Amino acid sequence: MKPTLGLKLSQSLTLTPQLQQSIKLLQMSTLELNEEIDRALDDNPLLERLDDPQGAMSISVSGSGRLLESGPAPMSDAKPGSEGSTDGPASGESNLGGDAGEPGTDLWGADSATMSWGNPGAPEDDDREGQQLSDMGGGLREHLLEQLAATRVGASDRVLAAVIIDALDDNGYLLDEPEELVDAACALLGEADRIEVLDDFPAALKLVQSFDPPGVGARSAAECLALQILHCDAKSPLRKQDRKLVQLALHLVRNHLQAVASRDFTRLRRLLRVDDEALRAAVNIIKTLDPHPGSRWASSAASHVVPDVRVIKTREGWQAQLNASVMPKLAVNEAYARVLKEQRGKLGEGGAALSARLQEARWMIKNVEQRFDTILRVSQAIVERQKAFFTHGEVAMRPLVLREIADILGLHESTISRVTTQKFMATPFGTFELKYFFGSSLATEAGGTASSTAIRALIKQLIAAENTNEPLSDSRIAELLAEQGVVVARRTVAKYREAMKIAPVNLRKHL
Repeated sequence: MKPTLGLKLSQSLTLTPQLQQSIKLLQMSTLELNEEIDRALDDNPLLERLDDPQGAMSISVSGSGRLLESGPAPMSDAKPGSEGSTDGPASGESNLGGDAGEPGTDLWGADSATMSWGNPGAPEDDDREGQQLSDMGGGLREHLLEQLAATRVGASDRVLAAVIIDALDDNGYLLDEPEELVDAACALLGEADRIEVLDDFPAALKLVQSFDPPGVGARSAAECLALQILHCDAKSPLRKQDRKLVQLALHLVRNHLQAVASRDFTRLRRLLRVDDEALRAAVNIIKTLDPHPGSRWASSAASHVVPDVRVIKTREGWQAQLNASVMPKLAVNEAYARVLKEQRGKLGEGGAALSARLQEARWMIKNVEQRFDTILRVSQAIVERQKAFFTHGEVAMRPLVLREIADILGLHESTISRVTTQKFMATPFGTFELKYFFGSSLATEAGGTASSTAIRALIKQLIAAENTNEPLSDSRIAELLAEQGVVVARRTVAKYREAMKIAPVNLRKHL
């Protein structure tokens, strides 16, 4: 065939630059939006910002995903939640697993069995002091090196101790092999005899383990807790305990820590030939110890977000309102716009470029306004569908999917997904991401449905009210839920319990 020219009419959908920018801004978080606006302000002289972006209220993220206010709160109508963590275990709960006597094994790993552990015996002032040290930039290494500098030891021991301190992790554990540390010390000492330095290693390690905080320099969790019992100072609550109970606690952490973690109290009573009262007192002593002695010096960057919406109760019911402190006030620079209008014909090509910049500034202003308008519409629709939650809490959460909100507002489901990602709502029960209000549904005995969030809350309530001497099994929890009209399988209860980081029945048992 010969090549020919012809005309063909067709239709196609294309994303204009304005629509692309609108979608991009809609899926951004508040922090990302401010960064994008800052870039636009630097690039476009016809766009200006009239407010201070640093005046926004900041919210700190807790380990459970709930957000807690940590800055000036302009939203006085939103009552902060009185509860702590929503999905995580109680404060101080940690994970135990592995061999208690194996050096270099972290028994508090994420995949280990859960054990209630805290440091209730430590004064609150110590925690504040550790926080102040972290705020001032002082770390565990500097804290230990200061104590080393005040110690009279030989040059070889001092170098070895400094090498050990440098090898500690954020929790204060020593996980490197002695041979590696000796090689590093020999490299610093030059022509030192390696055999002699290796012989000095136990003394240098013992020196570091005598420093504050107690338990630092340990090679396992068992050794860490044993060091805290052995090196307790005069102010330690352990000094007030019965000496036999302290010795029993020391024996438990050295030889039976895994059994304590798994709460195998029947086996412990048989092996140690002690009664319930003595075993309970020894276990309580262990719970006052800190398995992570160096963690309070660790510098971790806190996550901060700003709620985009707040929910308040009015005469008309629960209403969603935009948080004015996070809404950027953008405007076209009047001086540049006036010059462009008056001198348009005299500017030539420069005038065309400035006209394009003016149009970009107007697009940015319009798209930012449209972003917040969409967030408000979606938030109000969520509030109307979840009214019971704002009155009674998460136990009253109803099932909700993105399609339901999309149909109500006449928007696409992908738009609702973008709006609910990294956007936060301040409620009387805390601050949550908008996605939190969406959940799958499970059938009830009456033929209706219940939200998975509400079922998690019910499981949490049942476990919180259980007898710790005879905790509820997953099967029993499923039976209790069935008595309330919620039909849930045992494996579903187990899945929700694990998602909330609640220990299984054998690890929740107390003496």
